[in-house]
Amino acid sequence: MIYNEEAINAVKDILIEREETIAAAESVTAGHLQAAFSAGIDASKYFQGGITAYNIGQKARHLHIDPILGGKVNCVAARIADTMAIEVSKMFSSDYGIGITGYASVVPECEKEGLFAYFSLAYKGQVVVADRLSAPEQLPYEVQIDYAKQVVNKIRQHLEFGKK
Repeated sequence: MIYNEEAINAVKDILIEREETIAAAESVTAGHLQAAFSAGIDASKYFQGGITAYNIGQKARHLHIDPILGGKVNCVAARIADTMAIEVSKMFSSDYGIGITGYASVVPECEKEGLFAYFSLAYKGQVVVADRLSAPEQLPYEVQIDYAKQVVNKIRQHLEFGKK
């Protein structure tokens, strides 16, 4: 499996035990989180679904991001990821929502800093984990998978050691 199966199963087991669910709003990972969570056994018991919104129009329409802020930051900011996480949990009636937005290939906005993404995890409408991820320059597909693995690991850490 291209994703971290052990981490995905740990998240699955905790969520099923708690009778809680998760949904994902993705941009930079282009559906890899949805693929990772849906590949597990009993996925329908904890994974509600997700949305991949790649541009400002779709993020504003479906995930209610602020289009003025989105336009200023190319839809890559911590506040955008926060909103995506909160809104996807509403959209899919899940306890947890994931939001991730960033860069999987070098563009002028990230030439100096390198590749990065913002990730947020919301629980019952409140952001409980937020982080800025980085990735080595490699093929965009590999960067997307790297971000997805990082997110699954952070969710696992939160569920095992963090507060709900």
